[in-house]
Amino acid sequence: MPLGTTKGEQGARLRDEFLAVTAVATPHELLAQTLRFTRQLGFDTVSAMAVLDRFGADSDFVCVHNTPAAFLGQFHDTAQGRRCPVMQHCKLSSLPILWDRQTYAAVDQADVWETQAPFGFAHGIAMALHLPGGRHFFIGVDRDRALPRCPAETSRMTADLQLFAVHAQDTALRLLLPPATDAEPPPLTTRELEGLRWTMHGKTAWELGRILGISEQTAVRHLHNAARKLGCINKHQAVVKALRLGLIH
Repeated sequence: MPLGTTKGEQGARLRDEFLAVTAVATPHELLAQTLRFTRQLGFDTVSAMAVLDRFGADSDFVCVHNTPAAFLGQFHDTAQGRRCPVMQHCKLSSLPILWDRQTYAAVDQADVWETQAPFGFAHGIAMALHLPGGRHFFIGVDRDRALPRCPAETSRMTADLQLFAVHAQDTALRLLLPPATDAEPPPLTTRELEGLRWTMHGKTAWELGRILGISEQTAVRHLHNAARKLGCINKHQAVVKALRLGLIH
């Protein structure tokens, strides 16, 4: 955190980054906005990748990043990617991974870490969102110094990265991958739209139930149905997509 900056001020700046990334119009702007967020979070490099799986053919991988050119020229290849435990974790899970040398040593890949660490890839946080239609969004932030020892601080960093990913993934898929063939927004019920609007304002399912005069379980079901129709994995991602489609304001 920069000197003279309170946690509240830093949180407000990060929230601005979350909203700003949804409005970018080019891959260059996406990288610039993502890099601003990365540095606000306390990391030096970032990689944000959109992936489209194709049946019977190679997947599409399109990435924006600020990886040092020297590292790309010498060591960045597909074989090393297959050996990377961070990438292997993200292929199979949507849970974030906080990694360091021990992450690689635990699977007998310490030499991979030793190769990348001099270029600033020594410690980091990474995660992936696995979406319907064979689409995936990966984001990883890296630095040369250790993550904070305080669990509350690393939890905050991880939560901020998760929230940024929810906002950035729709933009990344829109800008980096071929457009989806179904341009028509899915029909949502009045209750589903109300649920997304109140979620946008920070209301929990319990609070939503009280507002709408329904049970918490019913509120959860409406949000789940809205996310499913929008092709999203959770209610927060559904809110971002519904905003972009003009379904809620």
